Amino acid sequence: MTRPHVSTTLRTQVAEDAQHRCGYCLIPQIYTAMPLQIEHIIPLAAGGNSERENLWLACPLCNGRKATRTTGIDPGTSESVPLFNPRRQEWKDHFAWSDDGILILGMTPIGRATVETLQLNHEHFRQARRRWVAVGWHPPPLHR
Repeated sequence: MTRPHVSTTLRTQVAEDAQHRCGYCLIPQIYTAMPLQIEHIIPLAAGGNSERENLWLACPLCNGRKATRTTGIDPGTSESVPLFNPRRQEWKDHFAWSDDGILILGMTPIGRATVETLQLNHEHFRQARRRWVAVGWHPPPLHR
């Protein structure tokens, strides 16, 4: 399946809405060696569309791991719950940073399921975050 075209204007609007950072791990575009991707919150395969209200930015790792998923398993309850929606939900309501700024902690069923499903604390993330913390770049401010 080919990806639908998202205009440059719409990409710019979504990037500004997302403050130029991934909606899931909060990595700022400026820290990556690759562009953040336009992510369909409700995937096209699940009936989503390419309108602004269904789009956000995601890093390639988060976007790839989310793929066509809209739900995940909360490891605390073993229940299936919706994944975090960065367009409609506040990150700080579902997640927190560990005291050292390395780990993303899921604070709600949605947060825990999203951390688990997207592997937000995978070693690749932890290695990068350790370095960013060491130079004072991390954790990012929680504003929206």
